[in-house]
Amino acid sequence: MRILLTGTSGQLGRTLATNLADVAELITPRRADLDLSNSASIASYIQQCKPDLIINPAAYTAVDLAEKESELAYRVNAEAPAVLAQEAKRLSIGLIHFSTDYVFDGGKVNSDGTASAYTEQDQCAPLNVYGASKLAGEQAIVDSGCAHIILRTSWVYSDFGKNFLLTILRLAKEKPELNIVADQWGTPSSTMFLSDATKQILAQLQQAEYPMTWWQTHQGIYHLTPDGVTNWCEFSQEIVTYAAQLGLLSAPLPQIHGIPSSAYPTPAQRPQNSRLDKTKLVQQFGIVLPAWDKALHACLQAMAEAKQREADN
Repeated sequence: MRILLTGTSGQLGRTLATNLADVAELITPRRADLDLSNSASIASYIQQCKPDLIINPAAYTAVDLAEKESELAYRVNAEAPAVLAQEAKRLSIGLIHFSTDYVFDGGKVNSDGTASAYTEQDQCAPLNVYGASKLAGEQAIVDSGCAHIILRTSWVYSDFGKNFLLTILRLAKEKPELNIVADQWGTPSSTMFLSDATKQILAQLQQAEYPMTWWQTHQGIYHLTPDGVTNWCEFSQEIVTYAAQLGLLSAPLPQIHGIPSSAYPTPAQRPQNSRLDKTKLVQQFGIVLPAWDKALHACLQAMAEAKQREADN
């Protein structure tokens, strides 16, 4: 199977490129070869490389900057997926696309007023340009009629790039105290976890006797994160505590204090409730979801092992 994998300079694309290399022939264009901000060039590239599947983790992810660069955000997050989907439809192949919890406004509650997890059927109402552009990309894919799987995830991090995990590890070495938002709830998702889940879905597709029939019964939108819920403050505390156990941080460790979102204003508003219900995904694909802290531990362990290999060399 030939897979066109976009965004391999980004954290999720890079992890997918490593994790899928042993199960498929990967086409991993550089930005100079496939610029998703230039939708006019996308179709010709796909026609040239003739993939059997497209996986699109690439995105404009600078949430706050998107408020100023909305045109660029829409080109990458909405127009590019639309062209990818159109070409997938034309070639009769599938598209696996990654989206975000930010398509929701975070206001879903139960009858007793407590926060409730979003299902795939819940109405979307993004609070910021990033979320709106990602929702437009989802809608374009669905409207194209191509065979598709859209995986909404949240709070993505890895051992590479710019993300919350690496920021906290850096700040923990620089500051004696950290003030972290404690009233936004969701589930951190490591790129290791996301790529492992994608690989399981891909294996099921590859084993299907009739791939297009498989797509007919499996296509749709799914929520994909580890199990459990936390907030940014608790996430920070778990990062620092476990990193110290692995020797990635040394004493003295910073004191971490929870603060409300109002005390840390940002250009883009974030949803306070990013809980995603994963029942549909688990039932359809049988994927076992690790607890969010176990997924974090696995990522930090990989970082510690990599550090040790560097020291040994």
